[in-house]
Amino acid sequence: MNKAEFVDLVKDVGGFESKKDAEKAVSAFTAAVEQALKKKQNVILVGFGTFEPVIQKGKTGTVPGSTKTYKTSDKYVPKFKPGKTLKESVSKIKVK
Repeated sequence: MNKAEFVDLVKDVGGFESKKDAEKAVSAFTAAVEQALKKKQNVILVGFGTFEPVIQKGKTGTVPGSTKTYKTSDKYVPKFKPGKTLKESVSKIKVK
C-alpha cells in the first residue's frame, strides 16, 4: 500500500470529509512522530505500539572486490515495537 492508498483508507476509516483532510492527518502524525524521535523521546500508543530511537552500533567492513575497509560510527535509528492488540489483530489473518 502506497501513501495515496493509505490516505484513502484513513479517509474512509476516520470519517474525514475530504482526501485533503485525511492527508493532513497522516502528514501531521508522521511529522509528530519524527519530531519526538529527533528529541530522543518514545511515542507510546497503547495497544498499537511504540516508536523509539535506538543506538545502532558502528561497524567495520570490507568493500566487496577490494581490500579497502570502512568504519561506520554509532547512530540513532528508529525502531517500532508492535503492541499486544496490533499483534493479536494481525495474527488472525488466515494464511493461504
